[in-house]
Amino acid sequence: MNILFMGPPGAGKGTQAERIVETFEIPHISTGDAFRLAMKQGTPLGQKAKEYVDQGLLVPDDVTNGIVRERLQQSDCDKGFLLDGFPRTLAQAEALDDMLSDMGKQINHVVNLKVDRSLLLARLTGRRICKACGATYHVLFNPPKQEGVCDKCEGELYQRSDDTEEKVGTRLDEYISKTAPLLAYYENKGLLREVDGEKEIDTVTSEIVSCLKGQAE
Repeated sequence: MNILFMGPPGAGKGTQAERIVETFEIPHISTGDAFRLAMKQGTPLGQKAKEYVDQGLLVPDDVTNGIVRERLQQSDCDKGFLLDGFPRTLAQAEALDDMLSDMGKQINHVVNLKVDRSLLLARLTGRRICKACGATYHVLFNPPKQEGVCDKCEGELYQRSDDTEEKVGTRLDEYISKTAPLLAYYENKGLLREVDGEKEIDTVTSEIVSCLKGQAE
């Protein structure tokens, strides 16, 4: 089963992806992980990507597409995969279709986690991180026992600069504008599975699993 996960920042993709790959025993592939693996292995594309990353530049599509292709060709993807964070544009979606076609594969399901913007803002702006050990909390959903203090090491908690309401709002607007065409693209192919990401974590997982098992693979 080849699955593509979509959803705005704060929708819970990471949490759900971990559960889904365990359920279906397939690898979870993100572009970040694929980049790190290619750079660690020192592949020609990995070296190219490192040049851009080291300069703080955006890795171009041809390099990104090539690294994703290399990752999907590895043996652990033979029984399927869950792709997260790629594609981000229509051009990348078309490139993904082409590379999978070359491998005799195709995307079976595109799971989109739907969450209201106001809740996304609450989720993302409420995150707090320990300066000492990196533990993550949330002022509403997972607060520390003592405000501003880490439960684990008593370190100071802080809010990341990109977790402010203004910056989170910009990230959400950018995501919506860039991915709306992708949702339409996959809906036209009959692959889009909309899931309510506002429910309890276990309920969301159950609905995703039911949705995937209930659709022809």
